[in-house]
Amino acid sequence: MAITAKMVKELRDSTGAGMMDAKKALTETVGDMEAAVDWLRTKGLAKAAKKSGRTAAEGLVAVKVEGGKGVAVEVNSETDFVGKNSEFQEMVAGIAGVAVGVSDVVALNAADLGGKPVSEVVTDKVATIGENMSVRRMASVEGQTVVSYVHNAVTDGMGKIGVLVALDGDNEEFGKQVAMHIAAANPQALNEDSLDPAIVEKERQVQIDIARESGKPEQVIEKMIVGRMKKFLAEVTLSGQAFVINPDLTVAAAAKEAGVAINGYVRLEVGEGIEKKEEDFAAEVAKAAQG
Repeated sequence: MAITAKMVKELRDSTGAGMMDAKKALTETVGDMEAAVDWLRTKGLAKAAKKSGRTAAEGLVAVKVEGGKGVAVEVNSETDFVGKNSEFQEMVAGIAGVAVGVSDVVALNAADLGGKPVSEVVTDKVATIGENMSVRRMASVEGQTVVSYVHNAVTDGMGKIGVLVALDGDNEEFGKQVAMHIAAANPQALNEDSLDPAIVEKERQVQIDIARESGKPEQVIEKMIVGRMKKFLAEVTLSGQAFVINPDLTVAAAAKEAGVAINGYVRLEVGEGIEKKEEDFAAEVAKAAQG
């Protein structure tokens, strides 16, 4: 029997299962909708999918370095409690290990982990632990020396903030200091050249508008903008920031003194950019009272 898109949609709507899982269920049951629902339930996929609407903004970031390559992976869960779960931590460690051999999160989800695709391993764990989970993102760096750092690690190589630093040169101690700096200072880019031009232009326009409010002549405003943009770039770029270990030096100057060059970095923080739903209990009660 041919499995149509309409059938897949109907099964997805009734169970909340993912598209590929719904299609596989219908294929396995030769298009029998009721049997397909049971198939999904026996695999734990229907239960897992029903949780997919819940916000997964907690979890862990894991870092892994092999040779001259380092990867950081964020795996989300719904609650911070799951991040302390040894089963979850073991899964995240396995995913980070696989990530070293792939280039992006799409490839990571399809990669083999213990005989199954990573996406299927996560789905199985959702059914076991009972919370929505996802491999949200990964990033990597390469260099002559790659150093990792995890802030407030819950176990080896994973925690809430994971940092990787790639260096040209051999100075792991300095690399670790830079990684700690990045965790604390959270720069937006390595240097001015790698900063999004739209961010620079937006800041420039804001500063122009602020300066014009002062009523000063345009030639004075132009000089003010040069100084303010220089300060802005020093605050948001890693190379321009004052080094936390020695604030008298910029990070770029400290790197030169240490005999290395920083050619890249990664900083992943759990839940960064995810809008968490704030529960308003009073509003919820009022809504229920109104019927």
